Amino acid sequence: MIYAYVHMHLTDMTALAAYREKAGAALAKHGGAVLSAAPQPTALEGKLPLPDMAVILSFPDKEHALAWIDDPELTAVHALRQAAGDVSVILIG
Repeated sequence: MIYAYVHMHLTDMTALAAYREKAGAALAKHGGAVLSAAPQPTALEGKLPLPDMAVILSFPDKEHALAWIDDPELTAVHALRQAAGDVSVILIG
């Protein structure tokens, strides 16, 4: 199992809502799932700016995670996430 951290500073809630409608199926296509999502995460240590939304995704392995992010059939879905604001997706592992 491998995980991805999604760090979101949101500016377009309409795009986020549209993304949420499609995100589950897009993740599932590559064995991914949302493990946790927090609209108001809490800093335990450090001074990095907190996101408006923090999400932890799981994938069976790195190859599945890369297949999800690189899937040309999911370009429009990824564009919705990107249109929601300043978003970073970081693979952990």
